[in-house]
Amino acid sequence: MSHMLIDYYKAIEDSSAKMLEAARLKDWDGVVRYEGACAVLIEQLRFKAQEHDLLPEHRREKMRIMQRILRNDAQIRTLAEPWLAQFEHLFEGQPLMMH
Repeated sequence: MSHMLIDYYKAIEDSSAKMLEAARLKDWDGVVRYEGACAVLIEQLRFKAQEHDLLPEHRREKMRIMQRILRNDAQIRTLAEPWLAQFEHLFEGQPLMMH
């Protein structure tokens, strides 16, 4: 059953790659959609990881996957910075709404 844990890591990596591709296309709605998919998969992984251990032979693969996800994340952030700066500029001088 622990082979399934690595499948979650692979699915998270796949969503991360799709987020990066959407960011390259400036499809910010797509980025948000794939980010949501990642969040769901991460929660599912956390739940499954409480019941099962990752097989020792999958640990290296997990590390390689995690490194690719981190690289994707860094690239997404770099691509998103101009968009975020433009977005923040829209709200400069606007009073914060507190409820």
